[in-house]
Amino acid sequence: MRQVIVLLVVLCVCDGVEFGQLCQGNPSNRRRTSDRYGQGHYGASRGGRLHKGVDIECSDGSVVYAPFDVTLHGKVIVYNDRSKAAINEGINLRGEGHCFKLFYVRPDKTTGSVTKGERIGTMLPMQSVYPGITSHVHIQMCDKSDPTAMIF
Repeated sequence: MRQVIVLLVVLCVCDGVEFGQLCQGNPSNRRRTSDRYGQGHYGASRGGRLHKGVDIECSDGSVVYAPFDVTLHGKVIVYNDRSKAAINEGINLRGEGHCFKLFYVRPDKTTGSVTKGERIGTMLPMQSVYPGITSHVHIQMCDKSDPTAMIF
């Protein structure tokens, strides 16, 4: 068992993805902890389902940056609920061999390439829909796998 764990660690290190600052004001990509709406780690309980992403703290209206060199692949619609229209945007991204989505971000553009640290959008007003939540950008892999090792 010990050899398997060592092998996995080596594979993660060799992956080469260095996730840069995602949100203005949060240079360490601090993860959302616990609030009245739940927690921000992958696999957190959401009532009858599990959270399939990681939430990175981001104040409403903050600039959102490309975490590494990526290609933008269109807009994401987060909800089918009209009452959540204020935060119903996101963006599809691909880079470093990964496909992922950012929720609650109004993208500056939805196609083309951007480099690590370049502005890609603005954090939407999460407090207007979920008063008291820790405002955050939700990172979700396209295959809904756990993105934690890529971020931290």
